[in-house]
Amino acid sequence: MNLGFVFKLAWRESRAARRRLALLVASVAAGVAALVAINGFTENLRTSVAQQAKALLGADIAISSRKPLPEKITRLVDTLTRADSTGPKAGAHAQVTSFAGMAYVPRTAGVRLVQVKAVEAGYPFYGTIITAPANRWRGLAGRGRVIVDPTLLTALNATIGDTLALGDGRFVIDATVSNIPGDIGVATSIGPRVFLSASDLPSTNLLKFGSRVEYEIFLTLPDPSRAQAIADKRRPGLRAEHIGIRTVEDDRQDLTDTLTRLGHYLGLVALVALLLGGLGVASATHLFIRRKLDTIAVLRCLGATAGQVFLAYLVQALAMGALGSLVGAALGLGIQQLLPLVFRDLLPVDVRIAVSPQAVAVGVTLGIWVAFVFALIPLLGVRRVSPLETLRRTDEPAPGRSDPLTWAAFALMAASVVGLAAIQVRNLRDGAVFAGGVGVVVLVLWLASLGLIAALRKWFPSRLPYLWRQGLANLYRPANQTGTVVLALGFGAFLLATVFLVQHNLLREFRVGAAGAGGGARPNLMFFDIQPDQAAGVSALIAESGHRGSAPVAIVPMRIAVLKGKPVVPDTTPRDTTEQEPQRGGRARGGPGGRRPSGGWAIRREYRTTYRDSLTDSETLVLGQWWKGPRGDG
Repeated sequence: MNLGFVFKLAWRESRAARRRLALLVASVAAGVAALVAINGFTENLRTSVAQQAKALLGADIAISSRKPLPEKITRLVDTLTRADSTGPKAGAHAQVTSFAGMAYVPRTAGVRLVQVKAVEAGYPFYGTIITAPANRWRGLAGRGRVIVDPTLLTALNATIGDTLALGDGRFVIDATVSNIPGDIGVATSIGPRVFLSASDLPSTNLLKFGSRVEYEIFLTLPDPSRAQAIADKRRPGLRAEHIGIRTVEDDRQDLTDTLTRLGHYLGLVALVALLLGGLGVASATHLFIRRKLDTIAVLRCLGATAGQVFLAYLVQALAMGALGSLVGAALGLGIQQLLPLVFRDLLPVDVRIAVSPQAVAVGVTLGIWVAFVFALIPLLGVRRVSPLETLRRTDEPAPGRSDPLTWAAFALMAASVVGLAAIQVRNLRDGAVFAGGVGVVVLVLWLASLGLIAALRKWFPSRLPYLWRQGLANLYRPANQTGTVVLALGFGAFLLATVFLVQHNLLREFRVGAAGAGGGARPNLMFFDIQPDQAAGVSALIAESGHRGSAPVAIVPMRIAVLKGKPVVPDTTPRDTTEQEPQRGGRARGGPGGRRPSGGWAIRREYRTTYRDSLTDSETLVLGQWWKGPRGDG
C-alpha cells in the first residue's frame, strides 16, 4: 500500500473541511483538558502532602484523649522524649487542651460559640503559625492575651486590643491568626477559634465535671524515624483506655487516601466529559463522511482502494485527535493553576503547582485513543462506498449488521471504556462497574431515540403547521441524526445532573430551614447544658424575646454495664487491628488477619441518650408497646 498517497490524500481532503474538523478537535480538547487538570492537581496534592506532612501534625507523635491524661502517659512522654545514646538531643512536648465555649466582648453586645485551644509553649514544633500583626504567637505564654480567628472579630464587632470574655477570664485580643499548618477554611464553620496560653486556662473556670474536652500532647523524639514503630507498639494498649496515638505517617496516609478518593471521583467526572467528547467525535466524523460520499466514490473510480480511502480518513481523525489532545493538555495546565484557588478552603496543605508529565502523557494518550475508537465505527462505512455511487447515490455508507469489523469496533469501544475507567481509578473491578453504568445510560438513551423515531412515524402530528411538520419529519427520515443528538445531549445532561445531585445530597444535611433536612422545624440556635433549676428562666427568656422554642430534650450520658447478663469490663488485652475506631487518635494498623472483635468500640463507647413521652413524626414503634403511666399518660 502506498502510504505516501494516503497521507497526501488525508492532507488535501482536510483543507476543504477544516471548520468541520475543528468540532472534532474541540470535542477531544474539552475532555483532555479536564483530565489533565484534575490528574495533575491530584498529583500536586499528593506531593504537597508528602512535603508538608510534619507541619500537618506539628510534631512527631500526638497522644489524645477525651479524659485528663493519666500519670502513666506523663511517664511515657518523659521516656519517649528523654535523650539517649542514639539521639543527639532530647525531644520536647507540649499539651493542647481543646473545648467549646461561649465568648463575648464586653464593649459590644455579641456572643459567639468558639473553639478554645489552650496551648503550651513550643507548639507547634514543625511549621509556622502566621499572625496579624506578625510574630505574636510566641508572645502568647502567660500574658493574659488571646489570638483569634479573623471571623470572630467580624462576628463580635471587635478589634485588636479589645477585651474578650471567656468564662470568668478576661483576655486582650492580641492578634488574629492568618495561617496554621494543616488548617482548612471550613474548620471555623463550627465556631471561630480562640488560642490562649495553657497557664491562663484556669482563670476561665470552664473545665468542670461534665465538660467535653480533648487533651492532646504533641511530642518530638530524639530519633523521629522511630515514631511509627513506637506508635504501632503502643497503640493496642492505649486504645483499651480510650487514648489515641497518631504520627506524621498516620496523618499523611489518611489525608492521602482521602485526597486520592476525591481525585478518583473528579477524574471519573473528567472521564465522562472525555467520553462525551468521544460522542462528539463520532458525530462529527459521521457528518464529515456523509458530505464526502461523492468524493470517495470518485476516488474509487480513479483507482483508490477502499483500504487507502479508509486509512486516509482515519489519519485525519487521528491527527485531529492528537491536535485536540495537545490543545486540551495546554488548557488543562492553565486550569490546574486555578484549582488551588477553588479548593483553598477545603485543603489542609498549600498546594504547590507543578507540571505533571504523567498527567499530560496520560491525558494526551487517552485523548488520541478516544478519538480513534469513536471515529472508527463511522469510518468503517467508507469501505462500503462503491464507485457506482457517482451515478446512483445511497443515503449513507452504514456498514452492514453482519460486518465483523463493525462488531469488533463496538467490542473495542466497550473494552476501552472499561480500561479507561480502570486506569483512572486504578482498580479493574471499579472500572468495570463504572463502565457498566455508562453502558446502561447509553443504552437507555439509544432506546429513547428509537422510541422517539417510532412514535413519530406512527403518530405523526399532520395537523401542525408546515415548519413544524418538516422539522419533526427530519427526526425519522433516512440519514437522520436523532440517535447521535439524543446520545450527546442526554449524556451531557447525565453528567451535569450527576454532579449537581451529588452536590445537593452532600450539602442538604447542612442547610438550615425548609430546604434542609428536617424542614422548616429545624432550629438555627440551640442551648446546651441547661440545669433543671435554669429551665424555667431560659424558657421565659425565649418567650420574652418573641421567639418560639421546642420542648427541652434531656441528654443522659451512659455506658453499657451489662450485656446479655454479663458485666462489661474494659478490654485491656493488646490486639492487632485493621479497623479505625470512630474517635480521634490515629490510623489503626494491624498484623496478619488482625481484625478487632466486632462491636468492641460499640460496647466501650459512651452513649448520649434521651427519653420522651411521645413519638415524633420521624419515629415509628417497630417492637413492643408504648408504656402508659398510672393515669394513662404516655
